Amino acid sequence: MKNVTDSFVSLDYWPLAGSFGFNTDILATNPINLTVVLGVLIFFGKGVCASCLLSDLLDNRKQRILNTIRNSEELCGGAIEQLEKARARLRKVEMEADEFRVNGYSEIEREKLNLINSTYKTLEQLENYKNETIQFEQQSAINEVRQQVFQQALEGALGTLTSCLNNELHLRTISANIGMFGTMKEIID
Repeated sequence: MKNVTDSFVSLDYWPLAGSFGFNTDILATNPINLTVVLGVLIFFGKGVCASCLLSDLLDNRKQRILNTIRNSEELCGGAIEQLEKARARLRKVEMEADEFRVNGYSEIEREKLNLINSTYKTLEQLENYKNETIQFEQQSAINEVRQQVFQQALEGALGTLTSCLNNELHLRTISANIGMFGTMKEIID
């Protein structure tokens, strides 16, 4: 075994004639034979191996590229469709939001006006109640003052009459006063 490896390492060991071996002298070999052998191998090997393998590889690669393009186009179409759906939903939601915003503002304004009107009505009612209460109190005070004045005048008149009058005059005065009271009562009621 050592001889074989040594022979490859040291090509000088081989004798030049009379044996079989590697000839490293390119000029000593027949370049025409080498060209013919290589040409035959390339010509027949190209049709058999290279064209089959290369054609199969190219066809497989072409099919994978076409499948990838087809899948990409389908995905792109699906993405475009989803994008259009999303845009349509967005437009719809924006329109609804605008409607809610407008309706919300108008509802707020309506409620504001209703509150203002309700407040004005309440204030008017309170003002009317206040005026009625003041008028009632004034009338009560006037009636009370009238009664006190009338009572004092009556007492004063009775005191004067009792000291100055006799029985007959006294009875006529009482009758007149009773008549006057009846008239006043009718006026008050």
